[in-house]
Amino acid sequence: MMKKLALTTALGALVAGAGYAQGIDVKLGVLNDRSGVYADLSGEGSVVAARMAVEDFKAADKGLNVEIISADHQNKPDIGSSIANRWYDEEGVNAILDVPTSSVALAVADITAEKNGVLIDSGAGSTALTREQCRPTTIHWTYDTAALANGTGAAMTNAGGKKWFFLTADYAFGHSLQENTAAVVEENGGEVLGTVDVPFPANDFSSFLLQAQGSGADVIGLANAGGDTVNAIKQASEFGITQAGQKLAALLFFVTDVHALGAQTAQGLSLTEAFYWDQNDTTRAWSKRFMDTHGAQPTMVQAGVYSGTMAYLAAVEAVGSTDGKAVAAKMKETEIDDPLFGKVTVRGDGRAIHDMYLFEVKSPDQSTGEWDLYNQISTISGEDAFLPMLDECDFTKQ
Repeated sequence: MMKKLALTTALGALVAGAGYAQGIDVKLGVLNDRSGVYADLSGEGSVVAARMAVEDFKAADKGLNVEIISADHQNKPDIGSSIANRWYDEEGVNAILDVPTSSVALAVADITAEKNGVLIDSGAGSTALTREQCRPTTIHWTYDTAALANGTGAAMTNAGGKKWFFLTADYAFGHSLQENTAAVVEENGGEVLGTVDVPFPANDFSSFLLQAQGSGADVIGLANAGGDTVNAIKQASEFGITQAGQKLAALLFFVTDVHALGAQTAQGLSLTEAFYWDQNDTTRAWSKRFMDTHGAQPTMVQAGVYSGTMAYLAAVEAVGSTDGKAVAAKMKETEIDDPLFGKVTVRGDGRAIHDMYLFEVKSPDQSTGEWDLYNQISTISGEDAFLPMLDECDFTKQ
């Protein structure tokens, strides 16, 4: 079993020649879901993105000998913790990337701080990573549940969806997403009529959807992600819930999810993302390279792995070391102009601040191709999207 868990995808050390014998060895571990409900939004695509970052950074030319390995945490904190400990203690990993599933990410963040590595988290959503469980070596790159709430939650409430009922994935991410969205709903004059915790992962949402339908809510908030969200939306459509006038709020939804559902089913859904492949010439060019390798357009999680890896390698080069605290501190003092995320700053608590975007899924007649799926509705500034920093989590002052 452990042999299976330890299956890795390796990128051989990038060495420009004997002249770099004194270069810095960097080992990166992509830790994510490679077989479950989050495999499409992270999985092997995140490994592809990390490889692209090493290539684009021209690491070997800069004296960085980079190796990438990967493993499947199966969305289980005990398995993720075991892999992280082994990577740091036995395999010389310097930084861990991606880590969707907040319960796993929070465990890995603690281990990373203890081992003086760096966690660059692109996949998890819990705000606890930079608040209740903030650590000096955690960089939370792509999104969090507060940003999702300040996008989709606010937009749907202000559009008239005042009464909400939540279907909540029963683990750290789901509860964080529900809590943050409920706060935004109430701040905008709405109310929460009820909630129900759904086992994670889940295949049958029928009883939970019937509770939501019976509540009389205007909006059914899906505080879940990946395959769980896709299944919930499919079953809601089968029950005729949206046809009866209730709206679904897919609080964390990815382009791969929309693609899996199809525009006919997903049309009109509002969602918040940090990245979309068709935003500009640069994102389109990068995404074409990604798709040529991976066979699907990148999610914001996979784009975040690319961008976070680029920023990490730049900090290693600047510091001349893989010391976790030193590298994380350098990332926090560097103004980053990222090709995919634009202007990015990393706060003292490790929260990467950048714009977020509110999108609406196109109808089939609006879409011009298989992956032409979103209309951009608005831009949410990083200052408005993310929660303010807690003083006790500002590690630049400690």
